[in-house]
Amino acid sequence: MRLDSVAEFRTDALSKVPQVTLAFWVVKILATTLGETGGDALSMTLNLGYGVSTLIFLAFFVVTLGAQVAARSYHPVIYWAVVVATTTVGTTTSDYIDRTLGLGYVKSSIMLFGMVVVVLAAWHLSTGRIQFEHITTRKNEIFYWITILVSNTLGTALGDFVATTTGLGFQGGALVFAGLIALVAVAQLFTGIPKSLLFWAAYVLTRPLGATLGDTLTKPIVEGGLNLSRITSSLVLAIAMAVLVAVTSLRRRPASAP
Repeated sequence: MRLDSVAEFRTDALSKVPQVTLAFWVVKILATTLGETGGDALSMTLNLGYGVSTLIFLAFFVVTLGAQVAARSYHPVIYWAVVVATTTVGTTTSDYIDRTLGLGYVKSSIMLFGMVVVVLAAWHLSTGRIQFEHITTRKNEIFYWITILVSNTLGTALGDFVATTTGLGFQGGALVFAGLIALVAVAQLFTGIPKSLLFWAAYVLTRPLGATLGDTLTKPIVEGGLNLSRITSSLVLAIAMAVLVAVTSLRRRPASAP
């Protein structure tokens, strides 16, 4: 086996994140949709409010992130638990900023987008490269999860802005973000844009897609939703995620070392 193949094998074996496949994106969209329905279930259905719900989900995020950082290799359950934690805390944090603090969707989206750019720029300056598939060092792992947390918070505000402020509605917003993700996929196939930038662009866009899909499921019919139960929808989405993760494992595991 060639030396570059050996190096790639070892990097894959040590990486603490899944390979980016179609299954990865399907589960990511399920996770972001779950983040919207789950976040709203606590803050609205259970009437805990955005502030208290944010603290609860933040605690969940800290616990799951601690387990992820402590792990020595990729563990699907732990990894996707952290992703779900970032989407739920992102939902309630964004709603708190937009509604409780009154910043609004436009200002919060601009602020959070700026934060994503700053984190990615700092990542590149600190390590010389923005990673997304081979996360093997503590520094890259820290930047990876900060980027995800901020991008998932941005996605909630962006989804609400497109769906409500522009008047497109939840279904129209979902179509917009699905179309943008398709454009990113086309760009990966036919342009020379760095794959890391395209990955993070798609990653950011899956959050508002999930937000608009979640609202489509749970908002009242008069507001353009299907008026489904937030708690039931969250349970169904969580089960779908668990089944898909179990079936695919989201990562090609090498059979043996070379």
